[in-house]
Amino acid sequence: MLQPKKTKFRRHQKGKMKGNSMRGNQLAFGSFGIKTLEEVWLTGRQIEAARQAVTRYMKREGQIWIRVFPDKPVTKKPAEVRMGKGKGAPEYFVAPVSPGRIIFEAEGVPLAIAKEALRLAAQKLPVSTKFVVRRDYVEENLIKQ
Repeated sequence: MLQPKKTKFRRHQKGKMKGNSMRGNQLAFGSFGIKTLEEVWLTGRQIEAARQAVTRYMKREGQIWIRVFPDKPVTKKPAEVRMGKGKGAPEYFVAPVSPGRIIFEAEGVPLAIAKEALRLAAQKLPVSTKFVVRRDYVEENLIKQ
């Protein structure tokens, strides 16, 4: 499960997620990717489940990149505890994601395989996504014929 080895502070404030993603909204490494259309907190478990779905479908061929990292701690108080007495202990970590952010990228597999693998990954995520292809991508099979 993804989480930071060490953090500067144990607890964070919730913060606001408004507007579109200004960084991480272009394909940087691979030819294919999935982009979020909504804002959401992605947990480490959700990212890991999506990563496993992609890796299994691609049969460990090609390469994938995870473009988000859960480094924001989410705290929770135990059940049936009275109000007050401070903030709860960190439970898990999330990655705040804005609309337009690329979550996964893939390379080294045909378009059809990448599209299906990233579709399976998108099913594991609690956000609607869009499949994106690099602008200068050309299918290799068409050139060889």
